[in-house]
Amino acid sequence: MNKDSYDVVVVGGGHNALVAAAYLAKAGRSVVVLERLGHTGGAAVSASPFPGVRLSRYSYLVSLLPDRIVEDLGLRLDLRSRAVSSYTPTVRDGRATGLLVERDPGPVTAESFRALTGSDVEFGRWQEFYGDLARVARALAPTMLDPLPSTAAARDLVVGAAGENVWRQIFERPLGEVIEETFTDDLVRGVVATDALIGTHTSLGSPDLLANRCFLYHLIGNATGEWRVPAGGMGAVTAELLRVARSAGAEIVTGAEVTRVDVDGTSAEVTVGDRVIGASHVLSGVAPAVLDRLRGRAAAVPVGAQLKINVLLDRLPRLRSGVEPRQAFAGTFHLDESYVELENAYQASVSGKVPEFPPGEMYCHTLTDPSILAPELAARGAHTLTLFGLHLPAALFAEDNRGLCGDLIDRFMAGLDRHLIDPIADCVARDADGNPCVEARTPHDLEEELRMPGGNIFHGDLSWPFADEGGWGVETDVANLFVCGSGARRGGGVSGIGGHNAAMAVLSR
Repeated sequence: MNKDSYDVVVVGGGHNALVAAAYLAKAGRSVVVLERLGHTGGAAVSASPFPGVRLSRYSYLVSLLPDRIVEDLGLRLDLRSRAVSSYTPTVRDGRATGLLVERDPGPVTAESFRALTGSDVEFGRWQEFYGDLARVARALAPTMLDPLPSTAAARDLVVGAAGENVWRQIFERPLGEVIEETFTDDLVRGVVATDALIGTHTSLGSPDLLANRCFLYHLIGNATGEWRVPAGGMGAVTAELLRVARSAGAEIVTGAEVTRVDVDGTSAEVTVGDRVIGASHVLSGVAPAVLDRLRGRAAAVPVGAQLKINVLLDRLPRLRSGVEPRQAFAGTFHLDESYVELENAYQASVSGKVPEFPPGEMYCHTLTDPSILAPELAARGAHTLTLFGLHLPAALFAEDNRGLCGDLIDRFMAGLDRHLIDPIADCVARDADGNPCVEARTPHDLEEELRMPGGNIFHGDLSWPFADEGGWGVETDVANLFVCGSGARRGGGVSGIGGHNAAMAVLSR
């Protein structure tokens, strides 16, 4: 903090904060970013929990980051496509099998559907359903970096692109109803449903349509919905954002914990330790609940409901179904995520219980980008495995956070073993002391380490990307205070959208 006053103070140094700082500094504003931790990035960071590997510790894939932000800021990023969209193992009539979906579904995917379901009907429904969603993505994605469209305007875009029925399916009816009437196979239904539940604790049949909102954001990113692997790990994304923000003239201060924010609509004061920094505008990259506390207001705490597990493997395990491991783990590997299993897990979790085989999904970063491994590890066939467990709300961990975390690791490993020839424990690498190279993060860990209230990775429930009140979706009750993080409307995920829109809100004034 080189000055006593800035045009803009950004509270928190996550990826959205860096995006906002870069845009504002490029526009000639004096900007300082204040980050509590000793580094920037928030959840979009890499770490080395095991020798010889630097992996994405929290956030791990990129879908929502628009090309326009990359081009505007001159970001040098390598975001790689995965060869496979997903693989879902199962047992049918006592036989190990599964559903393989290519990134661009073609003959291999069609044959996989046929072998699983006995006909081409389900694959035809899949193609039609996702064809409609692709049209929705192309219609809505361009609006994400503009002022919020009204509900009527968004509806016109969707109806014009995909039809009235698709608008009703995604924006008016519970997604569970739509999935049940569109698909008949329980496993296929589950694969569709998972995009509605990542980081979101809800029933697919809930009338609040929270699942629909989550589903929409997971499928419209950058007008394609493709989830890409950041080469070098997620830390490479943050490092590049940090570079462009500093190059533009933004001041980045780490180890600077903000303890108070005072705003009156025209000026602001931000307290850091025993120093008070003045500003014309404040942008908040922290969760809305944290911002409320900094303003001395009551805060409603959201609920996180996931477990993140990172693993280093000596080798990929072979599968009972016979599918090649390099194919099965290259995309999203769905574990115990049939439609019925997902709903049963949700019902168990709201009753305070943990399913015997909790649902989760995993992928192998190193099949797409081996650069995060030391050369000697890559040469001997080592790989990373990342698992994201669903329907595990923070309340389950309240009594024994580490104990339940260890138990869940065992349950996920047991669930995976049901589909493997090689027990996963035999494939897990060990460190010099003989300890398995496995780490996990619960909602409580996210709250403690990243100050994400309740461990909610979106900072709260996702909102529709339109609103009748207008604006940029970043406004608060005070004219010179904006939300620039995941808690902004159209926030969530590694996108930079909240940061861009908060910067535009400042510049438009």
